Amino acid sequence: MTRPLALHDVHPGIAPGWWPPAPGWWMLAAIILMAVTAIAWWWLRRRRRHRALLRLFEEAIDRAETPAQQVAAMSELLRRAARRRDPAADRLEGEAWLNFLDEGHSSKPFSDGAGALLRDGGFRADVAADDVAALRALARQRYLSWMQRR
Repeated sequence: MTRPLALHDVHPGIAPGWWPPAPGWWMLAAIILMAVTAIAWWWLRRRRRHRALLRLFEEAIDRAETPAQQVAAMSELLRRAARRRDPAADRLEGEAWLNFLDEGHSSKPFSDGAGALLRDGGFRADVAADDVAALRALARQRYLSWMQRR
């Protein structure tokens, strides 16, 4: 006669260790690393461009000797930046130019505010330094906003 087989319970296997991770986790880590690298590269590039544009603006204004020359330098920089938005914008004059600079503002800082100095400040002999400083802050903001688009 044959003896019955002795059956035993199934023993659970050894749980897999957490290291090394499965290939899917390696791929996920690589994708995350590439995304973080791309975002950091884009952010650093944008920051470097912002600094270069700011330095260009400030150096151009600082080279001007008189307040009237500073106003003329700001006008030139704004006209160059305006061409990025509209190729014919640098040919605008007077109120049309100031209205173009005001586009996108709820108030009218160029037509009614400190920016009105751009109308004739580059041609006057007596331009107040305080007025030029107020215009400089306004012009810097507009210049950077136009040059950083794209």
